[in-house]
Amino acid sequence: MVGKHPGKANVFMNVNDRSKIAIIGGGASGMMAALVAARGGATVTIYEHMDRIGKKILMTGNGKCNFSNLSFSDKDYYTNNTDLIKSVFGQFSNQDAMNFFIKNGVLVKEKNQYLYPLTEQASTILDLFRRELEQSGVTIHTSYEVSKIVVMKDRSASGQEQNLFKIQDDPTAYQKVIIACGGKAAPKSGSDGSGYRLAQTLGHEVIQPLPALVQLRSSESYFKAIAGVRTEAILKLCVEGKVITEESGELQLTDYGISGIPVFQLSGMAAMALFEKKRVEVIIDFIPSVSKEDLKEYITEQGMRFQNAEVPPLLEEILQGLMNKKIVMMLMKQSGMKADIKINQLAPIELDKLLGRIKKWYVKITNTNPFANAQVCRGGIDCMQVSHSCESLLIPGIYFTGEILNVDGRCGGYNLQWAWSSGVVAGLHACQSMQKR
Repeated sequence: MVGKHPGKANVFMNVNDRSKIAIIGGGASGMMAALVAARGGATVTIYEHMDRIGKKILMTGNGKCNFSNLSFSDKDYYTNNTDLIKSVFGQFSNQDAMNFFIKNGVLVKEKNQYLYPLTEQASTILDLFRRELEQSGVTIHTSYEVSKIVVMKDRSASGQEQNLFKIQDDPTAYQKVIIACGGKAAPKSGSDGSGYRLAQTLGHEVIQPLPALVQLRSSESYFKAIAGVRTEAILKLCVEGKVITEESGELQLTDYGISGIPVFQLSGMAAMALFEKKRVEVIIDFIPSVSKEDLKEYITEQGMRFQNAEVPPLLEEILQGLMNKKIVMMLMKQSGMKADIKINQLAPIELDKLLGRIKKWYVKITNTNPFANAQVCRGGIDCMQVSHSCESLLIPGIYFTGEILNVDGRCGGYNLQWAWSSGVVAGLHACQSMQKR
């Protein structure tokens, strides 16, 4: 059961009494939550186990920080609680995020709907947060490992019982704790899964975390021959023989399998299917802009044109006008064709076989790359145990933000948008709840 929709967020509200709020994790969502809570009047402390806050932000968008996207829908996300993300984005949207950065001194540029700081430097976003957190009086403890949150009981002036919290051995009693530790993706940036363990000690269920926005691996030996090739393609994800989704864009072929944006978009669903021990394949159309019929007509015409030529060209020479040479040679070999076959020697049955592989090349997927290569996690804290204010439904006063929750978005700024939105909602409502004491 989820909480009532709390309405549109006001990032700059004020409260009368200064509540003490602890935030575990100084990544994107943790910094946003801290800033909103501090501006709302709370005394805020961040506990970060890395030596600096915000390290993962520097890795986003290839160092350019694609912080959101103008093309935006809850359908761009995977979660087990769609109502939660609809509510959170209803309180702080992609437009709100853009306005937030502009108001705080970061001009914004757009490229194909993707939003970046005008400088195209992730450090611009991180510097903003570091500056504003300092100006707002947020205390930051770095290199601080949090493995325990102690829950205590207290009575307010009205006699109502409420929770108080202590972090590790810190004697400070906090009214609210926001857990923003991230998941397990890119562990060098600080996401080591510790937040999941904290959540579990508090009674929360953690849905199996899996790598997402990540490369897919195959055991096929031919990948070594085509490694390094980039080509536009349509990719269809096939699970147990059934196509479940498709993506298009630049495919990158590696010595271990496939990569590139369209692969990343498919990878979360592929990871889940692999975890469930299901058969996973990706079907590749290497020439998506031309139909199979038109390709057949073109190649047939070329064969007729050189039918009586004294020195007819090789088939692979004709195909190189359509595809990368490495892909041509691999597909011909896999089709049982000799490398020196002439265009006018190609039999209709051989052509049909080759075209079938060009338009529907099946790649058996055996695994994803590990968390070290992933941008986000599929899985995390069960979102059915969290209210629309990002507060725990099991322990009032505990909030969750960002990647630690079972929410992950497509590649293109969607995951940072979730970090900003959930951080604002948690920071805001942690303050708002103090008014009701």
